Amino acid sequence: MNGADALIRALADAGVEVCFANPGTSEMQLVAAIDGEPRMRAILGLFEGVVTGAADGYGRMAEKPALTLLHLGPGFGNGSANLHNANRANSPIINMIGDHATYHREYDAPLTSDIHAFASPVSDWIGDSESPEHLAEIGIQAFEAASIYPGQIASFIAPADHAWSSAPAHSRQVECIAPPIATDDAIKEAAEALRKTSSSTLFLGGMALRSDALFQAGRIAAATGTRLITETFFTRLQRGEGRVPVERLPYFGEQAAEYLQDFDTMVIVGTKAPVSFFAYPGKPSYLVADRTRVLGLADDRCNALDALTRLADALEAPAEPATVQSFAQHALEQGPINMVEMGKILSNHIPENAIVCDEGATNGLGAFLFTGCARRHDWLTLTGGAIGMGLPLALGASVACPNRKVIALQADGSAMYTPQALWTMVRENTDVTVVLLNNSSYAILNIEMQRVGVENPSEKAKSLLDLSNPTIDWVNIANGMGMPASRVETVAEFDTAIADAMAQHGPRLIEVILPGFAP
Repeated sequence: MNGADALIRALADAGVEVCFANPGTSEMQLVAAIDGEPRMRAILGLFEGVVTGAADGYGRMAEKPALTLLHLGPGFGNGSANLHNANRANSPIINMIGDHATYHREYDAPLTSDIHAFASPVSDWIGDSESPEHLAEIGIQAFEAASIYPGQIASFIAPADHAWSSAPAHSRQVECIAPPIATDDAIKEAAEALRKTSSSTLFLGGMALRSDALFQAGRIAAATGTRLITETFFTRLQRGEGRVPVERLPYFGEQAAEYLQDFDTMVIVGTKAPVSFFAYPGKPSYLVADRTRVLGLADDRCNALDALTRLADALEAPAEPATVQSFAQHALEQGPINMVEMGKILSNHIPENAIVCDEGATNGLGAFLFTGCARRHDWLTLTGGAIGMGLPLALGASVACPNRKVIALQADGSAMYTPQALWTMVRENTDVTVVLLNNSSYAILNIEMQRVGVENPSEKAKSLLDLSNPTIDWVNIANGMGMPASRVETVAEFDTAIADAMAQHGPRLIEVILPGFAP
């Protein structure tokens, strides 16, 4: 047995079942070790951003870490944008980063780099193997770090000679750390504040948006009349029929500030106080009104279900929430497709227990607004704002939950960052339907240009936000990756295409031609 064999066996013993990989020469012993471990599935991504984004989607849905295999510092760097998103989502991920043999580093070969410098901005924990015998132990330490509630990014460096040299089997048991819980004083303070206030909100994020935690939040709302509001970009929201509904904070800062201005009390669970996504001239960054009393009951590392349950009990709340979502079908208005009708159609057809991965950008708004009354489903969003997440996220979610339909709600501009994910979806026969929203524009940036005060932009400036020259043909791109695809332009066509996709298993793409943005 060599160090690579001992490492992969130890990780499989700990429960790691999937490795998303883009390996290079220095990782060949690790590839061979994965090949020899029947309990670990190996999935190739043709770009490291696909690898890391898929690991994010897997971690959000499986609630345990996948392994990534990345090629030295530059390979890790290629995947760092989606690790930024995963870090913001508190997703559990183990990054296994190959490196030159230790004795080769001094020669400064072309791929030599400071791997710590690449990894540190997006890693909660970084480890270095010190010897062939230590390689498996550092992998298990990474597993333990990644598994800290609700999840962390753990990266470790595996030198090639540590992988190929002889090493014994690893034997230490994995240590699990229970998450911290809210203090009794914090529970008491929040209960007293909610009893006394006439206008309050529970501001929820992270693990507070799972169905069991939302059930407890619904009990609190029944007892106090508090409104339930979620952060704008959340890791995973369980919603739809039979679940407790929540309001979603608007994206634009001034709208969010106005939305929150009348509350005199805000109790935060699973996240932090809301701030504007960007700074704008003369507009607020911190979105909570000065008059609002803010109580941090439980941050994102604190057990959200426990905090909400104890708060509900302290309030002697009813056993059931006052409001749960009922299912409803939307009537459609025929004609050219737009984001409103698109949202209605999706809502009508989302199957029970589906997963929606939302990188729909400007045209994704309608989908979210109209799908609250759909069959119960999970909704995943772009937590860190680094675009190119949607397709890989859907890939990873489908690997984690192969018996659930996944819908990738995907804007055209951000899809161009990681189109290689389509190839892996086909290779792995994932049950993903990509709804490609094509308006031939970075539409959000046209809006943002106006919002920062740029008046009368020239054709040069407009060209930097335009995707119509040349027009991107997503049907042909998908077909070139081996994926069945179709194009729709009307409400009737999209309604038929979605119905067909939901009735069949396997990957497919529906390109939805939407109105462009007129600056």
